[in-house]
Amino acid sequence: MKAFRFIIPALIFVFGLALFTPGTYGKPEDSKKTGEKCVTCHPPGKMKELTEAGKYYKEKRTLDGYKKK
Repeated sequence: MKAFRFIIPALIFVFGLALFTPGTYGKPEDSKKTGEKCVTCHPPGKMKELTEAGKYYKEKRTLDGYKKK
């Protein structure tokens, strides 16, 4: 029974952490893959927001075919 005093809170913590941690963020590997700088997909100073190019990349996982407006 004493084990449950520690296991259950630990499981709740891990589940909560997994539930509330965002799943996708741009990674440095994305920049290496595309050959572009971070500001191609993100507005300067606002790394959680996406530009039109960033939205295109998020959907297609490539910038091939993207036309700058």
